[in-house]
Amino acid sequence: MKPSDLTAIRTLSSPTVRPDGGDVVVAVSRPDTEDNRYRSSLWRLDVTQEGAEPVRLTSSTRDSAPRYSPDGRMLAFLRAGEDGPAQLHVMRADGGDARVLTEQKLGVSSFDWSPESTHLAYAARVPEDGRYGTDDDIKPDQEAPRLISHSTYLADGLGYVLDRPSSIFVLDLTDLPDGDAADADEVPTSTRLTQGGGDDTEPRFIHGGTRIAFLASRDRRGAWVPDTLVRDVCSVDLRGKGFRRHTDGTGSVASVTVGTDGTAVYGANDLGSSRQDFVARNAVLRRLDGPGVALTDAEADHLACAPVITADGSVVGAFEHRGDTVVRQVGSGDVLLDGHVSVSALATGGDLVVAVAGTRTSYSELFVGRLGETLTRRTDFGRHLRDAAAPIEPEELSASANDGYPVHGWLFRPTSRPRRKVGHPVVLMIHGGPYTQYSGNLFDEAQVLAGAGYAVVMGNPRGGSGYGAEHGRSVKEAIGTVDVADLTALLDHALTLPGLDASRVGVQGGSYGGLMTTWLIGHSDRFTAAISERAVNAWDSFAGTSDIGWFFADEYAGARQHEQSPLTWADSITTPTLIIHSERDFRCPLEQGQRLFARLRRNGVHTQLLVFPGEGHELTRSGQPRHRQQRFEHILTWWDQHLR
Repeated sequence: MKPSDLTAIRTLSSPTVRPDGGDVVVAVSRPDTEDNRYRSSLWRLDVTQEGAEPVRLTSSTRDSAPRYSPDGRMLAFLRAGEDGPAQLHVMRADGGDARVLTEQKLGVSSFDWSPESTHLAYAARVPEDGRYGTDDDIKPDQEAPRLISHSTYLADGLGYVLDRPSSIFVLDLTDLPDGDAADADEVPTSTRLTQGGGDDTEPRFIHGGTRIAFLASRDRRGAWVPDTLVRDVCSVDLRGKGFRRHTDGTGSVASVTVGTDGTAVYGANDLGSSRQDFVARNAVLRRLDGPGVALTDAEADHLACAPVITADGSVVGAFEHRGDTVVRQVGSGDVLLDGHVSVSALATGGDLVVAVAGTRTSYSELFVGRLGETLTRRTDFGRHLRDAAAPIEPEELSASANDGYPVHGWLFRPTSRPRRKVGHPVVLMIHGGPYTQYSGNLFDEAQVLAGAGYAVVMGNPRGGSGYGAEHGRSVKEAIGTVDVADLTALLDHALTLPGLDASRVGVQGGSYGGLMTTWLIGHSDRFTAAISERAVNAWDSFAGTSDIGWFFADEYAGARQHEQSPLTWADSITTPTLIIHSERDFRCPLEQGQRLFARLRRNGVHTQLLVFPGEGHELTRSGQPRHRQQRFEHILTWWDQHLR
């Protein structure tokens, strides 16, 4: 795989199943480096015909988040113009022209159908007057100053949030005119249901459609509670009256799922007595307004995405496991999908269950099956990339740390012959999070490096997910200890394998992986060169500049923030280091890279700082397509200079 092959990637998201289980509609996205944006359209797969191919349903190029109405007659989705935000649209399920339903200044983020298909609830940010283009005479740099009184005033990928809170709206579709949507140009009126500060998100119709639930940080009276990780399931009626809080104010709710029979489950992780101890605390599924019995295990079950509820009331979830994902029926434990798959979304309709999952040879495909059956792959969107570059299959690695702890990972070995008889140069790649997991499935970072002739070693040291919550909690106030032991053991084991050159070893990682990269080269001179990307390098300034700094630093580093900051040990670094950062990274702000760059420059270490304008923390996953390609080109140039 080459950097230019990014355009061949197809990513699937937001599958929705027709209520009778007859077909699936999914959004398919691709990077377009020529226009420097992502192109996305809706595709339909007829699951009743064996061997049927998905067909394109919409001709626009910025369509996403499709959702069938419960009666199966309509399809709602989000559509954005070339330069505008996404607005809610609706079309007949069998195709035709779409009708725009909203004109929200900052667009619509999520929505839900009422059980009788008569209403749509949605979430949208509401800007203060005079901000974000609400007044054509006021440019962004002419807006009034912001007087900030809370810690949670920034969000990566967005910016300031307190002056554009997310609210819940409802649309009554019963008065929409019949006939061709193209003849109905008037946008219907939305009713705003929630007011005040703070974000109300993820609307869901509950109680037979008489109430709309949403996620919010509010007390029992409905007042916004700022600067907290607690997020509850709340609800109002269709007039915005009768506020209720359905959960107990002790955890952070990540999702609410409602079945066709009205059954609702939510996933929430306990935040401990401090109400902010989030480290490796898995979300536990429980029934909304039920007895409160846990449906999943807080230690073993880490949800990969929101669960679904089938027509018979069965809850189906996708759970991370040793770098892969297992889809199983909660309660019975029946496995619907396992093996080398990385599940990112689930959907259901009738007795049909659908998963979007990556594999060894594709970024994402549709897996389909009836409840009680094994889901099988029904699409081949991965062919676009395979036609350009054959994916390199990984070798699974198992090692033991110096304390005997088992370490799991993968080696992506180049298919080309090494330039030297001693073998291929090696790059140790470290994931972010830290509570996330690497997989042996198709991953552009590993494929591009291996395609360029570098052997890539990557794995899941303590601190990551997929191996139990205790595994993830191991680095709480212990960064630079057991995680280093695991990474070292995995690399040492890989270097005993034939075809790898132990004299030419680089290390790179992003976010927490960037922290570990800076840490490793500050405590060892074994690496020939390094790339530290969007890293946390100093907890002191991170706590005052990051959108999550006010709690993240305390929970992960605690009272050891000075000694567990890589910058504390930066004067020991002699390794040539490329530092990559983005100007609008509010998760790990630019100053984290700048401080490291300044220190290394002062000490005479060969270093460069690569800064991407307009990008945030998610550059590698959802940044501008040209920037993603240019980033790869700079990385390959750096490794070519230092590892060849």
